[in-house]
Amino acid sequence: MVKKIFVAVGAVGMGLSQAEPPTKEVRTAPAARPAINPKFSALWIQLPPQMALDPSMSVLVVDDYSTMVRIIRNLLRQIGFADVDDACDGASALGKMQSKRYGLVISDWNMEPMTGFDFLREVRSNPKLKATPFIMVTAESKTENVIAARKAGVNNYIVKPFNAQTLKAKIEAVFAKPDGTTVSTAA
Repeated sequence: MVKKIFVAVGAVGMGLSQAEPPTKEVRTAPAARPAINPKFSALWIQLPPQMALDPSMSVLVVDDYSTMVRIIRNLLRQIGFADVDDACDGASALGKMQSKRYGLVISDWNMEPMTGFDFLREVRSNPKLKATPFIMVTAESKTENVIAARKAGVNNYIVKPFNAQTLKAKIEAVFAKPDGTTVSTAA
């Protein structure tokens, strides 16, 4: 949905509204008009649409703990995502990403043999994959991990445990900005 904002500029200041502009000009008596600027200007500003959350996009969940994969898959289903694939480590996830385009990757940090952090760096170094939104999931909220993940190009960061509402908020935050960048450790 494209949003429009009506901007009205008058002698007293400027006003913003998402409502429709006035259908007819309202004039005041000459004595009531401000002496500084008797003119009134108005214009429409069209805002770019925000990227809506698309539950039909493919999501890749990467975790070496099958129970966690099942939990994240169920949370994604609760918030409307149906096309969810999984991989047990970063290496197998890279293989899946080479054969299918994913709209979002949700990866655990602590995996073997390739960690989620190493997987993130591989994704960001690959020209075909580097634009894929990436959320890191971990049980650790160490500041240095958050900083390292941010420097490596993570779009968001979730600390376990979390629920469907938190996951949805984190996903929405990734798609809320044109560049997709936001890092938050709030669960």
